[in-house]
Amino acid sequence: MSPIILVGTITVVVLSITTHEAAHGFVADRLGDPTARKLGRLTLNPIPHIDLFFTILLPAMLILFGSSIIFGGAKPVPINVSLLRNPRHDWALVGAAGPIANVLIAFILAAVLSLMIHTDLWTHSSSGIEIFVIGIFVNVLLAIFNLIPVPPLDGSRVVQYFLPPQAREFYSSLEKFGLLIIVAMVFFLPGFQAALFGIILAGVSIISHIFGISADVIYVLQVLLPAG
Repeated sequence: MSPIILVGTITVVVLSITTHEAAHGFVADRLGDPTARKLGRLTLNPIPHIDLFFTILLPAMLILFGSSIIFGGAKPVPINVSLLRNPRHDWALVGAAGPIANVLIAFILAAVLSLMIHTDLWTHSSSGIEIFVIGIFVNVLLAIFNLIPVPPLDGSRVVQYFLPPQAREFYSSLEKFGLLIIVAMVFFLPGFQAALFGIILAGVSIISHIFGISADVIYVLQVLLPAG
């Protein structure tokens, strides 16, 4: 990977993760909880969102040890559910905000990429194509992964809305085991890995098809992900 593509990829990935977290805080703020705003988390500046372990150390260790799966994240935006005007309903909206933001970013990147390709401003050798395809893939990955219904992932915030009180209480209690459950699913269940990867590729395929860039996206992904 050339230095330009590496820097561009890091920039897109960091901004995508930052936007995901800021979206949670923005929606919470609109629904009555100003906690994230007061703590300076309604920003696209990545620094307030960096978590030493999940953002830096964990991905670095996985890369260092040659892991085929790179796992990490940003510091979760603090939400005071009791301050939300309609806690159960609004908590689901706050949870959905992050993945929705990533889907929107994927669509924006695909739209810009389509424009650059179809106006011949970028050729197949342009670094921008690879950066944007990686950006689309990463944002679909962030959206799909975070919608996994395991507390504390965003999908669990949506699921809890549909559960009766007793089931919701038990479901929420799983959050203290959430990280262990997620790690076990991602690293020790090959069937889960294959299913997750397939869903992500399907999402990327749908978005690229909408903007008429399927061939370009497939070519880049085949180069980057030859095993897939």
